[in-house]
Amino acid sequence: MTALAHETLEAAMPRVTTPPSDLDDVLWQAWKAMELPEGYRAEIIEGFIEVSPTGRYAHGQVANRLRDALVVLLARSGFVARQDMNVVHERKVWIPDVFITLEDAEEHVTEDGLGIDASAVRLIVEVVSPGGDGITRDRTRKRRAYARAGIPVYVLVDDHDDGGTVTVLSAPDPEAAIYADEVRTAYGSGATVPEGPAKGFTIGEEITGPRRGA
Repeated sequence: MTALAHETLEAAMPRVTTPPSDLDDVLWQAWKAMELPEGYRAEIIEGFIEVSPTGRYAHGQVANRLRDALVVLLARSGFVARQDMNVVHERKVWIPDVFITLEDAEEHVTEDGLGIDASAVRLIVEVVSPGGDGITRDRTRKRRAYARAGIPVYVLVDDHDDGGTVTVLSAPDPEAAIYADEVRTAYGSGATVPEGPAKGFTIGEEITGPRRGA
């Protein structure tokens, strides 16, 4: 682990750790036993297993533009941008559209090898999915879940909010399951990551595309 990576982890807000409940164990075992058809994924969010399809082309295009930009930014920093991997926190499982974690993360891989522990994740980005349930999942349920896990920065890229917005959430309070700081920016204005390995990185129109309906 590089010195920068070590210092960033040391500076992160402590996480609240609670023992898994019986329901957590049941959901965990059920999730591990699931066999989904191609094109679907399952996550454990706030006491439910949620199955959703992989993103549409436009959704994936934004996520991949963002990851490509972060790969360049994070080169030789000790951190990397990842996709299509399980992030695990106390029997909860998420598959973020993009996240930043340690490049040398082997010590943070879960014992069963199913994913990476949330303690090694410094930033998560979700490109908000269409439909009422998808929107609520990313804006509300995952927002609370990521705050409970102490994820330092949560970014929402949201086509469905007033022509398109990027919301940057930071300063998580795990006990209250909230983010204390929130900055919401319209597409085209540029939203800046306030801390962590991507500090100062701006999510602009080259990633989101122009305002929707403009």
